[in-house]
Amino acid sequence: MNSRLVVGLGNPGQQYERTRHNLGWRVVNAVRDQLAGAIDWRGEGNSQVAHTAGQPRIFLLKPQTFMNESGQPVARFVNFYKIPFDRLWVIHDDVDLPFGELRPALDRGAAGHQGVESVIQALGSKAFHRLRLGVGSNRNHNLAAEDYVLQNFTAEEEAALAGPTGIISQAADHILAELKATS
Repeated sequence: MNSRLVVGLGNPGQQYERTRHNLGWRVVNAVRDQLAGAIDWRGEGNSQVAHTAGQPRIFLLKPQTFMNESGQPVARFVNFYKIPFDRLWVIHDDVDLPFGELRPALDRGAAGHQGVESVIQALGSKAFHRLRLGVGSNRNHNLAAEDYVLQNFTAEEEAALAGPTGIISQAADHILAELKATS
């Protein structure tokens, strides 16, 4: 019934809450907070799910697997609820974009992001929407990308992420506008 699904990629566990890799989860939380009448998070399989009460239903999903295994819970949800790929948005961090840059993408490869690669492999398609969230480059920190994204944001970065005009709100607003455009 024209349901839509917004997935935030991240890692479970308190130690990952404020890391660059969990920015997708933080944006999905902000989307949930802005959706009128959204039903709160509940466990469903190996994911946390929230949704709107009316039709068409908007589902929000936070896989509770580690990032590199996000594809299976996303594919199970897409298949069970028969979500068309053009009604699927995946929100994730991106080290190839400057900090704070938001870049929509459609029908593109993973570009080295293991969580996105997992989703593509599990779905057997890359024909879904993505919102890439720039977390800055690890090149300036002499770290491997997988180490860099598991670091917490700096205090200055956290300040830029927070608040009604922060990056997280901007990303949530972008997703909400996309959802409205597809209703």
